[in-house]
Amino acid sequence: MSEKIQKTLRDSAGMRWTALLLLAMAMFCSYIFMDILSPIKDLMQSTRGWDSTAFGTMQGSEVFLNVFAFFLIFAGIILDKMGVRFTAVLSAAVMLVGACVKWYAVSDGFIGSGLETWFNENLNYIPIFDELGVSPFYQGMPASAKFAACGFMIFGCGCEMAGITVSRGIVKWFKGREMALAMGSEMALARLGVATCMIFSPFFARLGGEVSVSRSVAFGVVLMCIALIMTIVYFFMDQKLDAQTGEAEEKDDPFKISDLGKILTDAGFWIVALLCVLYYSAIFPFQKYAVNMLQCNLTLTAPDAESFWAQPDVTIIQYVIMLIVAAAGFASNFQKKSTYKFSLLALSILALITYCYMGFMRQSAESIFAVFPLLAVLITPILGSYLDHHGKAASMLVLGSLLLIGCHLTFAFILPMFKGSAVGGIIIAYTTILVLGASFSLVPASLWPSVPKLVDAKVIGSAYALIFWIQNIGLWLFPLLIGKVLDATNPGVTDPTQFDYTAPLVMLASLGVAALILGFVLKAIDKKKGIGLELPNIQQGN
Repeated sequence: MSEKIQKTLRDSAGMRWTALLLLAMAMFCSYIFMDILSPIKDLMQSTRGWDSTAFGTMQGSEVFLNVFAFFLIFAGIILDKMGVRFTAVLSAAVMLVGACVKWYAVSDGFIGSGLETWFNENLNYIPIFDELGVSPFYQGMPASAKFAACGFMIFGCGCEMAGITVSRGIVKWFKGREMALAMGSEMALARLGVATCMIFSPFFARLGGEVSVSRSVAFGVVLMCIALIMTIVYFFMDQKLDAQTGEAEEKDDPFKISDLGKILTDAGFWIVALLCVLYYSAIFPFQKYAVNMLQCNLTLTAPDAESFWAQPDVTIIQYVIMLIVAAAGFASNFQKKSTYKFSLLALSILALITYCYMGFMRQSAESIFAVFPLLAVLITPILGSYLDHHGKAASMLVLGSLLLIGCHLTFAFILPMFKGSAVGGIIIAYTTILVLGASFSLVPASLWPSVPKLVDAKVIGSAYALIFWIQNIGLWLFPLLIGKVLDATNPGVTDPTQFDYTAPLVMLASLGVAALILGFVLKAIDKKKGIGLELPNIQQGN
């Protein structure tokens, strides 16, 4: 029988991974823009008059429409009705619009404009929202912060839409193939966006010796243009794949109101949802303040303006070294020959030490925090493989929560003790940030694969939609709370590098304690009911 088998784009490893790269690069760009102002919080206060409350309110606005206008649910419906490729392009376009609004809000052109006057005179009171204490604006909030919040709300709608769309796209192209590796690779690249932001946002803000926060946001806008181009190219690739297979786009079951009762009475759903909101609320909001927290707790002395370490080119060199750390560490997990494996691992460790040394010499809080995702990139494939072959998901959740608590308490109480020690403080900071990054791998890697074991398969799509919505409540609330707590516990402090971060960090550690308790509850339920959370995902005989 000599029947010719027609191959599709999906059968070509090169085309599969090209499709993944297009989607992953779009998420990489969105992760950079998400935290574009985080490493320059001090400059936002000195150049635009944003105190911690204004900064936190603006940062929390990213998910405001997803939470209070239920846009996250609508995004799922759009994805279901219109498919992956349309929704991918739409999400990138929405993110770009929001990014442009945010850029104009912090630009010099906004100062003194009629738009600034309008925002100063309006949106100071929002009926119902003000009474409930959940308004995205407040009396006295700087006009630029209000308008930036509007842009960030729009961006947030596109970003959440992109998140659920990219996952669907990976499933479509890698089903029955290297799906776990593809998802891990996409997550690793997206996490590198955080590090990229931490390095380049301050670089552009201070480029040429003149401070301009709008340059940093403009850099993000350019990246969002690139993300849109990536999704358009993906659109045509995906369209060609469907033409080859003759299949309609695969779609999820839409969110159903009738599912609510079944989901909300499911104990497994509530444990996962609460774990999710507690853990992510202790990580993502923290990222938005982490650089400023380090500025307040480390003794940093800027290098001499004429020295090598003060030159802009050092930023590029340091970023290249960071990419070597990530690429070599990630690739080491997939080498079958021990010689190659350990050679790549050694290269990654050597590059990490070099990067840390450069961060110390540059005396840059942004560079120090940029190591946050690097250990996560290295160990994510290891954790995924361990869960697939050995299980222990619930135990990993407990371990991740313990690490989270330890890191935030270290930042709160131990790091300030080393403020007078230029070397000791930075060593404590680097170590704690790397461990926090490891925790950030442990929990998501074990949490999400556990959801299908805890929630009825008939309502899994609707359950995910509700879990993401509840998660977004925390991502809206805690940036705002951190800002308010900072201002309340630092009365009269005008220097943005002199805040006492103890209270906000203890608050975040308490979220870890609550997550830890839920982790033990989950282990007890698993043991009692035999859910299988501690069992490997790959069963013998399958």
